[in-house]
Amino acid sequence: MRLTVLTPSFGKQSNTPRARAVELGLDLDYQTENHPKSGQDLIETISGAEAVLVGLDRINAEVLAACPDLKVVAKHGAGVDNIDLDAAAAAGVRVVNTPGANAGSVADLTLGLLIMGARRIRTAEDSLRTGEWGVFFGSQLSGKRLGILGFGRIGREVAKRAAGFGLSIAAYDPYVPDEAIAEAGAEPQNLAEVVAGSDFLTLHLPGGDEPLLDAELLATMPKGAGLINAARGELVDEAALATALESGRLSFAALDAFATEPPAADDPLLSAPNLIATPHIGAYSDIANANMGTWAVEDVVRVLQGEEPRYSVV
Repeated sequence: MRLTVLTPSFGKQSNTPRARAVELGLDLDYQTENHPKSGQDLIETISGAEAVLVGLDRINAEVLAACPDLKVVAKHGAGVDNIDLDAAAAAGVRVVNTPGANAGSVADLTLGLLIMGARRIRTAEDSLRTGEWGVFFGSQLSGKRLGILGFGRIGREVAKRAAGFGLSIAAYDPYVPDEAIAEAGAEPQNLAEVVAGSDFLTLHLPGGDEPLLDAELLATMPKGAGLINAARGELVDEAALATALESGRLSFAALDAFATEPPAADDPLLSAPNLIATPHIGAYSDIANANMGTWAVEDVVRVLQGEEPRYSVV
C-alpha cells in the first residue's frame, strides 16, 4: 500500500503519523514541493496513485478524471472545500478527513487572537519597541459578549475556553439545532442577531462563493467591536473590512485566513490600522499535527483494505 503525501505539514511537528504508517505497512511517497498543487501539475504528480493525502491541493473533476487509479483522497484537516465531492462520488473515489483533529489548536489560536486584539497587545508592543512607554486602554473580556458563527467542533471548543474568561456566548450555525447550541452553554440566535449583538465576533464556518460578512452585515456590528477569522478568508468582504478598520468602526480584526493566500504585499487590508495577521497557522500545533496525520493514514489503510473508514465524507 502506498500513500502519496502532498501536504508538507504531514508529520512536521510529530513523528507519530510516520510511525503509524510504518506500523500499518503503508509506504509514504512525499511530493510536497510547490504546495498547494492544482491542474496539470497535480495530475502529473499523482498520476497512477491509489491514495493521496492533500492539504490545500485542489482536487477537481478534471484531476479525478485524469487519475483513474485513485481510490481515496484524505484531507489533512477538516475542511474539504478544495475537493469536488460530487465528482469524487461519481468517480467512486472515497474522501476522508480528520474532523476535530485540530479543533483545540484552532480554538487556542482564536482565544489568543481575541486577547491580543481586545488588550491591544500588538499595538502596545510596537510602541514599546520604538522607545515609547505609552498607556493603551483595552477591553476586559469578562462581561462582554462573544458571537460564534459556526458551532461545530471548533466553535464549541472556542465556547469552552471563552466561558472561562467570563464571556457570555451567542452562536449561529445553520447545521446545528438550537437545542444543541443551548446545551453547550451558548444562546442560539440567527445570523443578524449574533453579528449585531456581539462585542467580539469569531468565524468558524466553511467558505463559500460569496462573503458571509459582506459590507452591509459588517456595518451592523457594534461600534468598537472586534472580529476574528481563523476559518476561511472568503467568509469576509476584505475591502469592506479594511474600510471598517480605517474608519474606526471596528476596534480590531485578527485574521488567520485570507481570500488569497498569501495576500499580496500591497493588499490594502494589510496596512489597515489595528489588524493582527497570521499566516493560516491555526492547525499548526504538536497535538493537532499528530492527530491529523495519524487519523488520515489509518483511514487510508482502511479504504485500501476494503474496510469502512472512520471519517468518511464521500
